[in-house]
Amino acid sequence: MKKKYVIVTGSDGLVGSECVEFFCHLGFEVIGIDNNYRKKFFGKEASVLWNRQRLKSKYKNYRHFNVNIVNEKSIEEIFLNYGSQAELIIHCAAQPSHDWAASNPLLDYKVNSLGTLNLLENTRKYSKETPFIFTSTNKVYGDNPNYIKYNELKTRYSPAKNSIYINGFNEEFSIDNTLHSLFGSSKLSADIMVQEYGKYFEMNTVSFRGGCLTGPNHSGTMLHGFLSYLMKCAITKKDYTIFGYGGKQVRDNIHSKDLIRAFYEFFKNPKAGEVYNIGGGTENNCSILEAISLCELISGNKLTLHYEENNRKGDHKWYVSDLDKFKTHYPSWKQEHTIGSILEEIAELNKNRWIKEK
Repeated sequence: MKKKYVIVTGSDGLVGSECVEFFCHLGFEVIGIDNNYRKKFFGKEASVLWNRQRLKSKYKNYRHFNVNIVNEKSIEEIFLNYGSQAELIIHCAAQPSHDWAASNPLLDYKVNSLGTLNLLENTRKYSKETPFIFTSTNKVYGDNPNYIKYNELKTRYSPAKNSIYINGFNEEFSIDNTLHSLFGSSKLSADIMVQEYGKYFEMNTVSFRGGCLTGPNHSGTMLHGFLSYLMKCAITKKDYTIFGYGGKQVRDNIHSKDLIRAFYEFFKNPKAGEVYNIGGGTENNCSILEAISLCELISGNKLTLHYEENNRKGDHKWYVSDLDKFKTHYPSWKQEHTIGSILEEIAELNKNRWIKEK
């Protein structure tokens, strides 16, 4: 029987590792690419080597390459060996923090933009018919979401009742004349290139513009991985800092398993150069204050909180993804995880490891 291959970049991370598990379970041979740059970005606590070892020991049909996606020679060697056999390419590798990007704009751009271009070009050369999925970000819209009308409620911001964005932001929302952050800019460059390879070269590419992607395999840190890091602070009794907006800023959160099932729907019926906003939507969103209450309830510990008046530069007051376009194109997809169940799973599967590392 001919082997079926899937190539996954960022395979040690939250979304990448979920992709590895999903397609290994389906019987695919999975080729993972990840060089643990997350440790370089965020320090020792963000290392994803624990996840790599878990995957390698669990799946015989998983092969890992400790390769930087910017390295043209190394990536081409992988595509020379596996590109013609690949039935799907999922690109999850990234520098994921808009705060960190400002400390090293060149490396941020190389990883997010040039790394994506490197993968696209090798896909075009060696695997042109293969669907190419890119994990983009809502930061491509910059801080434009902050300029609609909001009501300030007790625990959160919320769009005015007559707002056209009451169900979230759709793909028509402007990406222009806005403060993106350097991270948002490098991801937008990649996002547009993914679309262009789809439309210009007629390849089956897609950009999924994610809200907060979350789940138990996240190595959360202060600069990235909101729910995971917050729960870690609650369990290990580590202080947590709220940055601006009174903690009322709202994010939609989607479990990595629900996201990968959305990827799978696209894989079964791909389109050329598409874009989808993807996240928890109106079903699954919370403010920082609301998330704190849930983490305290689940962990049984009271968080020690600190408050900084200044919000993170370009941070959204409220961001919820309008999922209508994706649901219209792929009506069989729906979310199976709530924010409460996500936090309970994060706590259950990580508690012992976090306490041991403390």
